[in-house]
Amino acid sequence: MLKLKIHKDLLECGTDEAGRGCLAGPVTAAAVILPDDFSHPWLTDSKQLTEKKRMELKPIIEESALSFGVTHVMMEEIDQINILNASILGMHRSIDQLKPLPQFIAIDGNKFKPYAKIPYECVVKGDGKYLHIAAASILAKTYRDLYMEQLHEEFPMYNWKKNKGYPTQEHREAIKKYGPSPYHRKSFRLLPEQLKLDF
Repeated sequence: MLKLKIHKDLLECGTDEAGRGCLAGPVTAAAVILPDDFSHPWLTDSKQLTEKKRMELKPIIEESALSFGVTHVMMEEIDQINILNASILGMHRSIDQLKPLPQFIAIDGNKFKPYAKIPYECVVKGDGKYLHIAAASILAKTYRDLYMEQLHEEFPMYNWKKNKGYPTQEHREAIKKYGPSPYHRKSFRLLPEQLKLDF
């Protein structure tokens, strides 16, 4: 059973990201403030849910949340500042969208940078422990998946509709065959043996 939040008497947001390990597309972050009476039988770590369940939960979370924000940090920025910094920047930008700002921030994972002097706590595997982090993980994942499905229309040969930019064998074979797209992250090792790629 997931707990609602860390501090029951504070206005608290959960934040998480999706797509850190992908070879293409943005890293997407979300921040969510849930009401104190929120519960849903399905809500857990997005990786434990089917895509169908995640998509069904998306509008439930959006309608129930007191506030939420979602941010894509694009490939160019990832390549400039690295994926960890891009993930944290995405979380900060998502928190920027919350009204009112939270009094406490709960982060999935073990790395964060202070935001606006608001106290925070990193929780390893937090999306399997707290509802607001699980909600953020679902929004980050669904928004990113939908974005990758749009990009798939432009570059169907990489099959992003299915792999969402993750380094599957099929995705790597397509990179080997067609070379990288403008949506591939130049700073990532796109092929294991790093065959010479011309950007």
